[in-house]
Amino acid sequence: MGDEIQFIMDIFLHLDKYLGWLIQEFGVLTYFILFLIIFCETGLVITPLLPGDSLLFAAGTFAAIGELQIVQLMLLLIIAAVAGDAVNYWIGAFLGEKLIRYKQGRLIKKEYLNRTRLFFEKHGGKAIILARFIPIVRTFAPFVAGMAKMSRFRFFLFNITGGVIWVSLFTTTGFFFGNIPAVKRNFSWVIFGIIILSLVPLVWKTLKQAFFPKKAHARSRSHEDRVCSHDHPSTS
Repeated sequence: MGDEIQFIMDIFLHLDKYLGWLIQEFGVLTYFILFLIIFCETGLVITPLLPGDSLLFAAGTFAAIGELQIVQLMLLLIIAAVAGDAVNYWIGAFLGEKLIRYKQGRLIKKEYLNRTRLFFEKHGGKAIILARFIPIVRTFAPFVAGMAKMSRFRFFLFNITGGVIWVSLFTTTGFFFGNIPAVKRNFSWVIFGIIILSLVPLVWKTLKQAFFPKKAHARSRSHEDRVCSHDHPSTS
């Protein structure tokens, strides 16, 4: 297990080496491999540890030196990101109800689903777009949105917006800055920095819940009460 984790970290921190090898070995098929990685990272809840932000940045750096074509690269990866989220949404929508009904809801509590539905109704657009920039959360957000029955129109609108912004931002950043001599000499540290920065929102939220649990609980109860009143309106 330790060797597997070390291998995954090695891939993350030396994407320039591995991506260069892919391009040399597979040529034009590299586009398909990158498409598949981004699609799986965003579309399958069982593959949240695949590289995302760092892979886009690294691909942009290789496009800058002519190893990849930036326009084709961006278009393919935007399609992969949007399609991955869409598939994940439908998996959540399809499996969610089955999981809720399984053994009378022992796997998923109705209160959790209500809170999730309220969260996506209140922060739907922002949640789907911002989740693109948070590893692991990016993989689970569309699945939960599907489970919570978030409006399909709203989801796909924000899915496309988030996918375009996410892919464009990291690939163009790699394209324009990835081959600066200082960046090339410290490529592993740059990738490590990207990973750390992408985890900041998740860490911040965790710390808030740890140090201000009463406030978080009060807000959660308030949201739950609003959902319950929505599900059971007064008949008077």
